[in-house]
Amino acid sequence: MTQALTKLVTFEEFTAWKPEGGRYELHDGVIVEMTQPLGDHEDIVGFLVEILVREYTRLNLPYRIPKTALVKPPESESGYSPDVLLLNRDNLKNEPFWKNKSTVTLSASIPLIIEVVSTNWRDDYYKKYADYESIGIPEYWVVDYLGLGAKKFTGNPKLPTISIYQLIDEEYQVTQFRGTNQIISRTFGELNLTAQQIFDAAL
Repeated sequence: MTQALTKLVTFEEFTAWKPEGGRYELHDGVIVEMTQPLGDHEDIVGFLVEILVREYTRLNLPYRIPKTALVKPPESESGYSPDVLLLNRDNLKNEPFWKNKSTVTLSASIPLIIEVVSTNWRDDYYKKYADYESIGIPEYWVVDYLGLGAKKFTGNPKLPTISIYQLIDEEYQVTQFRGTNQIISRTFGELNLTAQQIFDAAL
């Protein structure tokens, strides 16, 4: 669940206001307070971070996963705090808001974003999907470990599902993974991981 603070603000106002405590996002000028995630949600996020850090360290890639950085879509008064944000540190020198606001705006800085679905699943499947596509982020994972999303995302009957969106000709194409399906990632082509291993991190 999220709680919106209804006064419209600019991204600059949001970053100036944003307190140290709590987790907030800006959705089209509306400040949204993100509720405390469930323990299973945090287990999955922690597991994915461990897997990706191990992989980019093994491959000697210039990547890093920050704790609280923001992603700002172009020409939008929005700012998102993804569950997992993979940064290409080589491109941060080109980011206008990185030094002062720990915010990235360029696709070259963001090889991969992962959102782990909570009750506000529509944000991940619709709003953030559209905005991440508009930025040109090459790969976007939606990890729906409870099968909360609509049936077109999670099947009928609904099942825990990982939707991986790859940017092809400036549009996202989706592949869905369930159970023992091997995860296929363009960012990490040698990843040895199944959907069920990710879901089992919550047990």
